[in-house]
Amino acid sequence: MPVYITESGGKMTARLTGEIDHHTSRWLRMDIDTAINDSSPKELRLDFSGVSFMDSSGVGLVMGRYKNMCERGGKLELVNMPEYIQKVMSLAGMDRLLDGKR
Repeated sequence: MPVYITESGGKMTARLTGEIDHHTSRWLRMDIDTAINDSSPKELRLDFSGVSFMDSSGVGLVMGRYKNMCERGGKLELVNMPEYIQKVMSLAGMDRLLDGKR
């Protein structure tokens, strides 16, 4: 599952594609965290527009990036989430992130 990372003006976007499960989430975490460590963005956007499936591993992926960005004084925003992912995030109690709030 590739992740496409772009950065402009202190804002980094990680466009996720394919399936997010326990097999792929490890690689996604590593790729995104490496990019964060290299660039130190003030804002990270996780773009779910290309995600076809997500299980609870995706919630863990988001929670870890949220913690990482908070520790750096940054912000995490979740964008382009299909309705089923919004429901999963809401059930996990992550409603604040759905609105892009820190």
